[in-house]
Amino acid sequence: MENDNFVVLKNVCKRFGDNTVIGNLDLEIKKGSLVTLLGPSGCGKTTVLRLVAGLEKPTSGQIFIDGEDVTNTSIQQRDICMVFQSYALFPHLSLYDNVGYGLKMLKLPAAEIKQRVDDALKLVDLSGMGDRFVDQISGGQQQRIALARALVLKPKVLLFDEPLSNLDANLRRSMRETIRDLQQRFNITSLYVTHDQTEAFAVSDTVIVMKDGEIMQQGSPDDLYKTPSSMFMANFMGDANIFTGHFDGEQLNINGYCIPADPDVVQGKSEGDYQIGIRPEAILLTSEGEASQQCIVNNVVYMGSMYEVAVTWHDQELLLQLNSSQFDANLSDHAYLTINPTGIFLLPFNA
Repeated sequence: MENDNFVVLKNVCKRFGDNTVIGNLDLEIKKGSLVTLLGPSGCGKTTVLRLVAGLEKPTSGQIFIDGEDVTNTSIQQRDICMVFQSYALFPHLSLYDNVGYGLKMLKLPAAEIKQRVDDALKLVDLSGMGDRFVDQISGGQQQRIALARALVLKPKVLLFDEPLSNLDANLRRSMRETIRDLQQRFNITSLYVTHDQTEAFAVSDTVIVMKDGEIMQQGSPDDLYKTPSSMFMANFMGDANIFTGHFDGEQLNINGYCIPADPDVVQGKSEGDYQIGIRPEAILLTSEGEASQQCIVNNVVYMGSMYEVAVTWHDQELLLQLNSSQFDANLSDHAYLTINPTGIFLLPFNA
């Protein structure tokens, strides 16, 4: 295996009885990167994680870690650690003993265990709390202990199974930052599983979107959002308003409204008709405009950080997302929309 690709799955298939959950999957994770498997429930992402961990064996295919074929080896032989959704901490042990449990199983000297546990607790900002127990700390602190327990072992590969699902919004944000910072600081090759798009975007170098056991698209979060490869991807990676329009080589025509084509959006596209997607945040409302831009405001919902606005434009409903400085609450039922060319993507009709 190429050394740059630290974790490799080749033609991996996993069946449970007659049910094929993963079919002929090829996946590569570069050394030191964090790759996230993202997708709806039942898409196979957790099964892939368990295959890499050694908790499941593939029906066929091969799995390599650091150039070694580990297809038939156990989790204990793979030098990996896993951070679980449920934390999986020992309630009868102190936080210190929870973090040091794996080191104790390796029969390392007591002085080394103490040093490494103290260092790990410091990394997750829990220094001085080693004598506490699980029921004496918050959910966010419990997840930090689970992360410290994994990091203290210095594994080749770190696996995350929906690690933030049990936390509230503010704690999720904080833990995303902690996980990303520590992963980059220690250059640990990591595979992360989540169904939360925001979470995936925040922590990942590469996001792999799965559906029905297959990879639909992979790339940087920016690429996946701005240039979806299919209608499934367009709708899965956030909200999208889809129209039929024409590209003449220089501009896009949607319902008679001509928009200068952004070079990055139309790169490699030939002239012709397309399904044209417009992201909600790429549309602004004004009190003046051309007839082709006129729309009717149907509904306005205040969402805290933004307004969600539904309008009808040429008999089709659009969703807009506007922050408070972009939305004039005094607009009449009739308004005019302006579309930012950078918030558009093009799809062929068979995508």
